[in-house]
Amino acid sequence: MPRLGLGVWRAVDGQETEDAVSAALKAGYRHIDTASMYDNERGVGRAIRASGIPREQIFVTTKVWNNEQGYDNTLKAFKGSLERLDMSYADLYLVHWPVVGKYKETYRAIEELYDQGLVRSIGVSNFNIHHLEDLMGSCRIKPMVNQVEMHPLHTQKKLFAFCRKEGIQLESWRPLMQGRLDLPLLGDLAAKYGKTPAQIVLRWHLQLGAVTIPKSVKESRILENSDLYDFELEPEDVVAIDGLNRNHRFGADPDHIDF
Repeated sequence: MPRLGLGVWRAVDGQETEDAVSAALKAGYRHIDTASMYDNERGVGRAIRASGIPREQIFVTTKVWNNEQGYDNTLKAFKGSLERLDMSYADLYLVHWPVVGKYKETYRAIEELYDQGLVRSIGVSNFNIHHLEDLMGSCRIKPMVNQVEMHPLHTQKKLFAFCRKEGIQLESWRPLMQGRLDLPLLGDLAAKYGKTPAQIVLRWHLQLGAVTIPKSVKESRILENSDLYDFELEPEDVVAIDGLNRNHRFGADPDHIDF
């Protein structure tokens, strides 16, 4: 699973999604994250095919949405995702949110897809520790990934430690805080390393051991977000960024979802 990927949430299906994915692939990205709810799986699939890059070299994630959950519904939803992507398998399939009363049956269906070889890896998204503990009490295959909101203002330290202990890879969505990067510390570190605040934050994610999927449809930003491998944050700077935590979410709280 490549540590850096492109997220396509809110990218409009068609030319916008195709251009973003094409730019990412040309820049060296080999990990694309979509979902049935994003309504752009078709564009993702078209861009991957047009790239000429062998399918097995690109890691593709998609997710089952909340109103598609349940055992039979999930099997049907996954079939629809594969048809829209025009692919024979997905590299990672996730339960998008922990819908109470449904996520266990949803995950059971995903285990079945894994057994059939239709999914190379399986996991969950937006699961807190108690959701993971509940799921692991009954599942056959431990989730391989937990994709959650994580960034300097919401560092998820307890969840990250739990996932590390259980061998679950933490993956970060909204890593750049929707562009809210005007924090003095990030500006100071950007000047110190000759990088942008966004690059500082993404490098922080990588050094912590997280997978991260910044979203952009602008080629210049996609290129900027991938320029992370010619510098390393000093340990004290990683700690300083950790200190920005305010347990502040920009997205929904998984314990209080109504969608």
